[in-house]
Amino acid sequence: MKQLFHLFVLATLSLHAADPVELKLWPAGAPGKMLPHSKATADFIRTKAGKSTITDIHEPTITVYRPEKPNGTSVIVAPGGAYIFLSAIHEGTQVCEWLNTIGVTGILLKYRTPTRDEAAPHEKPVADAAQAIALVREHAKEWSLDPNRVGLLGFSAGGNLLAHIACDRPAAAALPNFGVMIYGGGFLDSKDPARLKAGFTVPADAPPLFIACAHDDGQNPVASTLLYLEYKKHQIPAELHLFTKGGHGFGMRDNKQPINHWPKRCAEWMSAMGWLSALESLNNRIQQATKKLDEVTKLIAQGIPAGFICGNDLIDLKRMKAELQEAKAEGKLEVAETLAKKIKLFEASIKEASTQIITLESIAEDSTRLKREKLELEAERELLLKQQAKPGVP
Repeated sequence: MKQLFHLFVLATLSLHAADPVELKLWPAGAPGKMLPHSKATADFIRTKAGKSTITDIHEPTITVYRPEKPNGTSVIVAPGGAYIFLSAIHEGTQVCEWLNTIGVTGILLKYRTPTRDEAAPHEKPVADAAQAIALVREHAKEWSLDPNRVGLLGFSAGGNLLAHIACDRPAAAALPNFGVMIYGGGFLDSKDPARLKAGFTVPADAPPLFIACAHDDGQNPVASTLLYLEYKKHQIPAELHLFTKGGHGFGMRDNKQPINHWPKRCAEWMSAMGWLSALESLNNRIQQATKKLDEVTKLIAQGIPAGFICGNDLIDLKRMKAELQEAKAEGKLEVAETLAKKIKLFEASIKEASTQIITLESIAEDSTRLKREKLELEAERELLLKQQAKPGVP
């Protein structure tokens, strides 16, 4: 199973959902002044930024990805990037697309960067996140959302952002109803990394939290554990997953390690907490598994030659570009803009993963896995229906 093949399937599925909608967080201009790049920040951007990262965000936005059948829950996604840039694909758009598969409205937050040179790098991003939460609640009825089921999911610096908004509580900031922290950190005492930094405390009414991190990710597993222990002290619902291997920055990438299953663990937690309808979630997952299986079956029928680079044949850019031209010709400017963005992202993904090869054998493996996954989900749904049919079960 190759990463790019999974990107292709996600891309195909995403075209069936409603086109993403982008809104400015601060139509009159974001508060505060952005600092010019320091040499260290400029060097970081030059050496670390890739084609899938974005920086110099002075007008923060949210982009709303709606599933075909919204279940009322929304999750604002804050990518990482050291408060210098945003890893906007594997910690952004792909996360929103995964959320759509479980009926959740995914909302990509493009917060202000770079802020690393500021005394408190998290302040402007936290303000942007709070504004995003308020904006989502303001549009809740329009977007078929429950204003009391708004989550915030952060990777790395985005996880630091989540910790600060949930715990530091900026004045009058809107708070999420729950949080998901993936390899977050940056709130340990620099002199004693076995303690939280001075001034950072977990209040008794902090929102419930899901945490996932790898043991080999520097001090981040320590930060995750200390945060969990503070939650436990206050008896606030929390779930912690620490994996032996995984490193940092994997996001939605499949590195063939147990930690790559964090989305499934997270969905289970959200369901247990009541933010997903168990039956609706299963139906959505079965529907998505069926669509993926159909795509794989078509690929097998096409007889793609072994060793063919998937970027040339598997991702049908020609079709997407034809749709783009058609949309332009018909004057559908919003549709054309959305397709243009998708094409740009996929071309960047193809270049990044251009060495990955897909063979008929690997596609067959995907087919077997998807069939098994679908059968397991259908069995789980059947069991749930039987349980709900018992007397006394709502």
